[in-house]
Amino acid sequence: MTANPVTISPTDSLETVIKLLEQHRISGLPVVDEANHVVGIISEGDLLVRESPMQPPLHMTLMGSVIYFESPKQFHQHMQKALGMFVQDVMSTKPIIAKPDFPLATAASMMLSKKINRLPVVDDDQTLIGIITRHDLVQALKPAVAFEEETD
Repeated sequence: MTANPVTISPTDSLETVIKLLEQHRISGLPVVDEANHVVGIISEGDLLVRESPMQPPLHMTLMGSVIYFESPKQFHQHMQKALGMFVQDVMSTKPIIAKPDFPLATAASMMLSKKINRLPVVDDDQTLIGIITRHDLVQALKPAVAFEEETD
């Protein structure tokens, strides 16, 4: 786990996000409120949505009614992210979080199954105390791999 991770506020600009990502050479940030509670995650992927083409949901009109084949909600979310100016417009909400006592295998399994690159770590008061990234997991494997090589 990386203690005291770089964070950002929901009301910060996307320009600030980009500067922090570049400055710290990271790919995502926990979004925290005034009490340092995690309210979201913003990543390079969230920023890239701005550059992807927007396609309205497939639909057809039948006897004056519109029938959607895809969710209009997803189109609305994509449009909000593409046009957003602040972290709160673009961030992923309802982040998956970890507790400090999570076993490494549990964190790795969660990250793989949920297809996420980072897990904010919170204490019992839901206050951010760290973050587990894929890089952290790889670093944790180093001693085990070195031990295996020594015993061969």
